[in-house]
Amino acid sequence: MAEEKISIDDVKTSNGEAHQDSPTIANGLGDHRRSEPESRGQKLKRFAMANLLVILTVSAVIGGVFIGLGVRSVGLSRTQILYFGFPGELLIRLLKMIIIPLVVCSLVSGAASLDPKALGKLGGWAMLFFLVTTLIASAIGVIMAFIIQPGSSDGQKISNLNQDDMKVPEAKEVIDSFLDLISATMVLVSWIMWYAPLGIMFLVAAKIVEMEDVGLLFASLGKYIACCVIGHAIHGLLVLPLIYFVITRKNPYTFLLGLVTALATAFGTSSSSATLPLMMKCVEENNGVSKHISRFILPIGATVNMDGAACFQCVAAVFIAQLNGIPLNFVQVITILVTATASSVGAAGIPAGGVLTLAIILESIGLPTNDLSLILAVDWLVDRTCTVINVEGDAYGAGLLQYFVDRTSSKEGAELNKVRVEEEDSASRPESSPLIEKQGNLELEEVAGPKPCEKESVM
Repeated sequence: MAEEKISIDDVKTSNGEAHQDSPTIANGLGDHRRSEPESRGQKLKRFAMANLLVILTVSAVIGGVFIGLGVRSVGLSRTQILYFGFPGELLIRLLKMIIIPLVVCSLVSGAASLDPKALGKLGGWAMLFFLVTTLIASAIGVIMAFIIQPGSSDGQKISNLNQDDMKVPEAKEVIDSFLDLISATMVLVSWIMWYAPLGIMFLVAAKIVEMEDVGLLFASLGKYIACCVIGHAIHGLLVLPLIYFVITRKNPYTFLLGLVTALATAFGTSSSSATLPLMMKCVEENNGVSKHISRFILPIGATVNMDGAACFQCVAAVFIAQLNGIPLNFVQVITILVTATASSVGAAGIPAGGVLTLAIILESIGLPTNDLSLILAVDWLVDRTCTVINVEGDAYGAGLLQYFVDRTSSKEGAELNKVRVEEEDSASRPESSPLIEKQGNLELEEVAGPKPCEKESVM
């Protein structure tokens, strides 16, 4: 029976053991040589390459400050200042060009990731949580901006620009940018982000040249950064944990402690999308969230839940209004809240993604977009705390969804147990039915024999 014999090699192949004879392949090693430890220079080089964009941006801000201070002594005319700041103006135009394509693509990708069948009731509760927390974050941003007043100059004039020089772009530019929807959008965003350091350097330099009081400008930027960071701290350390505690009655800071690694990664990368895999691991292994919940809700949250971005955008809008001495009425404040909440949904989970949609808020209330250069100059720092709050909100949403699932399953289990107990009780009782009782009586009568008639007929 030679045909029925199976060789050992065939068995190894079928069981996936054919490659275990080679230790180098089984262990994932190409050779037996040990890799030498990295030198300090190699570590610094690897760190610099991984954070090259951040390093270039910070260097551009510092370089722009020194260039601006040096050019101030030359005494440029208004036209010369415009020419000097043209590379920075080009960056603003590029950012405004990709606003509509980026928002549309982000919304489309987010909608495509939603499974209507899987969304159901629990998904609806998660979306409601994201919406409410984002609106609360926007309100915190507006309140903090009015309390700290980062753009207030105490009656002093900060900018030499006239209101005619700070016109809001006409609607045709937004329509024209909509036509750019057909381009490889994210590739274009990447190119613009690498051009950003050069543009930021000239934006900062030109802004310093045109400012009357540079010290007052730096103080305003410092208050703006403090306002954003404090607002994010209030939302991340008080509001989100309080919501989680009220609903679940569990310690929210224990849940937060399990996210430390993911939050640190979010601060380092400034990207919700880049933090997503690690966030899934943290909520599953440290906080007991099941895989089907975390891998359902976290990708959605990384697209539509931007609490940190909404807070920072509200602060930035009020800051720019105060910087230019433009009072905001109640209707404009409500417009900022609603627009920031809506535009944060379309913000991409990439570095500086919130700044791209900030122009929509400024245009909606008639504020100049020229001062976006100031926001870009310090966004490398503010955007990190934004990302931390964004991913923290996603994680709490996953935790709440897990709580709802556990509570629903426990209720269903209790009802099922009740049904089982009732079935057992009914099974132990003797079966009773009028037909069965009648049939039983007939059988007894047959066994006992015929009964005498109680009444005899009279013949």
